[in-house]
Formats: sequence, C-alpha cells, structure tokens
Amino acid sequence: MLFLQTPALPDSVPDVKEELSMLKSMPVDELLNAVVAGLVKLAINLAIAIVVFYVGRFIINKLYRLLTGIFIRRRIDQSLGTFLLSLVRMLLYFILIVTVIGILGIETSSFIAIFASAGVAIGMALSGTLQNFAGGVLILLLKPYRVGDYIETQGYAGTVKEIQIFHTIINTFDNKSLIIPNGGLSTGSVTNWNREDYRRVDWPVAISYGDDVAAAREAILDILRSDKRIVAKYVEDARKQRAEQAAEAATEAGIEPEAEKKPGWWSRLFRSKVKKDLEWDPAPVDERIIKHLPKVDRSPSVVVNELADSSVNLKARAWVHRDDYWSVFYQINERIYTELPASGISFPYPQMDVHMKHE
Repeated sequence: MLFLQTPALPDSVPDVKEELSMLKSMPVDELLNAVVAGLVKLAINLAIAIVVFYVGRFIINKLYRLLTGIFIRRRIDQSLGTFLLSLVRMLLYFILIVTVIGILGIETSSFIAIFASAGVAIGMALSGTLQNFAGGVLILLLKPYRVGDYIETQGYAGTVKEIQIFHTIINTFDNKSLIIPNGGLSTGSVTNWNREDYRRVDWPVAISYGDDVAAAREAILDILRSDKRIVAKYVEDARKQRAEQAAEAATEAGIEPEAEKKPGWWSRLFRSKVKKDLEWDPAPVDERIIKHLPKVDRSPSVVVNELADSSVNLKARAWVHRDDYWSVFYQINERIYTELPASGISFPYPQMDVHMKHE
C-alpha cells in the first residue's frame, strides 16, 4: 500500500487579509515612512548590485585577458585555450549573477537548486553528446594527436584537420572530410603515424632460386646507402644533421634564429636553489630521457625472410624521417627493379612443375 506524506506546514501562516487590515489601520505617516524606507533600501541594494556587477565584469575581463596572455606565452593549443577561457568566463559570470541576485534580496538557494535540476535533466538527455564533450576535453588535454598528424582509427585514416570539442575532422588522401565523434577517439585505439620523427621502411624483394643471396644483399645495400635520406647508422646523428641543415637553410633564406628566452625571476630563484644539489637540465623530460638512452644501430639491413614456393623472399629495412617515408619507399622500389638485374639477380614468376606419366 502506498502512503503519501504531505510536507509539514509552518505553525503560523501569514494571513493576507490580516496584513491588509493592519496596513489600513496604520496612520498615513507611518505607511509613507515604511514605503519610503523600503524604496530607499531597494535603491541602495540596487546601486550596490550595479556597482558589484560592473566591478565584477571588469575583474572578469582582466582575468580573461591575463589567462589569454598566459596561454599564448605557454603556447597552449588554440582549441584547448578557447574552450578553457569560455568555461572560466561562464563560471565567473554565473558566480557574479548569483552574487548580484543575493544583494537584491532574492533567495539564491532556490535559484541554484533549479539550475542544478535543469543541469541534471539536460545531462541525462544529452548523455551521448556529453560523452563526446568529455572525450574532446581529454584529447585537448592529453594530446594523443595534433592538427596535421596522420592517424588511423575506427577503420578510418587521414590527416587531422580540426580538433573540436565534440568531434575531430580528418581528411583522407582523396580529400574527403570525415567527422568522427571524440567519445570513441578518447576511449579507442588510435594509430598516430606522425608521433615519432623517424620510422622504418620495409621492402620485400623476391629473387630466384639459384641466385647469389650475398650478391643480392650487397646490391640492395648499395642502393640504400647511396640515398642520403636514409639513416646511415644512428637516428640521433641523422636528427642532429637534419637540424643543422635546417639551420643552414634558414640562414641562407635570411631567417634569423629565435632569441633564447630568458627565464623569469621565479625560474631563476628556483633554479638557483636546485642547482646547489642537482644538475639543472632545462631540456624537456622526453629529451632528457632520450639523451641518456643507449644508441641503437639503425643501419640498413637485408635478411632472408622466407623460402617460398617459387622464390627466395628477402626483406630490406632502413630508417628514414617521417617526411621522407613515402618518397623513399617508392623511389627505392623503382631502383631495386631497374638496378638489381645488372648484378645478375632475376625476379621469378610463380611457377609450377608438372610431370606427365606416359603409359
């Protein structure tokens, strides 16, 4: 059985007729004084509320500009910076409006309760959209990929064109725009082909049975070593050489290098204290870790990968910068096809031996 419980009423409920009769019985002077006092109080509260509103808006604008300058100096992503600035401004204006309403004498607890109830209802109605919103915030904060990166996710591949709050736009090779919700991107697997600056390229090469594997290996290595874009031995050396070439090109083009930014007073103070006990290294964490890792030999190599039915399958491997990946891949493919036969190496065709028995 269902029982309904009615809320308890207060002991004394104001009677409108009784109050009207009291007002009628009041002398005119007292009534005018009460009205004037109420109007004066309302005018004072209204003036205070207006002053608080304009002062609060001035402070909010100053904070907005201060945060904008900080985000620009820190080089925070534009999408993330715009989102955070809008969120901070909305929260500050909400607090300001609630404060002004409280100064005017209006009960703010019921207003906040109504706002919270509306927020819960809207959140339940837009659960999927809020998931994409939360995913966009995570992507902008954690940065698993950036604008310009080539990514593969959820069966799609393309270059990231925009990272928005609710979805990410990527462009395919044939220039189709794909709009992917951020909810799945933040919780699913994403392959970022631009995350690392150097990648390995593999070329499968099939030679005929009976050909000299050592000769084929040496011929392919000569092709790989003759290409200056391929890492000779260590990626670190290639990275340093590439940076020097970029600096020389900038100098020839008349582009002056950026002046080294002086640290602020807080950084200098902190650095002076830490330097007494620790060796201060201003490099980013990733660079510091890479600097202490042992070098790995990335020299080009050719190995026998498989003994197939009709061919001996070799695999050539080399490391290149990500910007040169596809150009090196296609050009080396063509050179292997045109130059390898000069070393006495032949490319087999699929073949089958048939033995016929005569009776």
